[in-house]
Amino acid sequence: MSEATWSEAPMVGDHLAMDLLNTEAREDGRTIDHWRDGGDVLAWLARHGIALPAADVDRDALLAQARSLRALARRLVVRRKDDGSAGDLGDLNEWLHAHVSAPHLERDGAGNWTLARIARGTTSAALLGPLAEAVAQLLVEVRFDLVKQCEHPECILWFYDRTKAHKRRWCSMAVCGNRHKAAQFRKRGGAGTA
Repeated sequence: MSEATWSEAPMVGDHLAMDLLNTEAREDGRTIDHWRDGGDVLAWLARHGIALPAADVDRDALLAQARSLRALARRLVVRRKDDGSAGDLGDLNEWLHAHVSAPHLERDGAGNWTLARIARGTTSAALLGPLAEAVAQLLVEVRFDLVKQCEHPECILWFYDRTKAHKRRWCSMAVCGNRHKAAQFRKRGGAGTA
């Protein structure tokens, strides 16, 4: 997987918590962090529809806290996959308690009413609260047998398998699925005999 393939963190997880984990990828055995600075975190939050504060936020603190939350989410998800428990939830609860939000009624692009939650504060915790909530929802609400990691041996991306048959194997059919198909083709000796 080249950085040209994923110039931004991929949105292939089919769940916000999975996309949070996917802000780190692997290429040639090294980890690629799509969050190089606080601006990257803000851009990623905006891509996921998370409302950004009108006031300036400390971007260095945001980057450090976002990476910390991502590491916590990875530990909880991996532990849940490995043994069915998530381990100590105290750190996640601290994130959840720091996230103060309020309901907000608005119209969407089609003119329909929607009810959303907006952060009540400009701190990094207020910005990252929806991510902590997504991790908590993942731990509580989803079938964890459908939380999967890409089967390509060089890929570390995660996804929630929402396919009808629940047989999804790749983070992206266009990237890892295609690499697998190309490798199988090469194993068979190319185009075959005429």
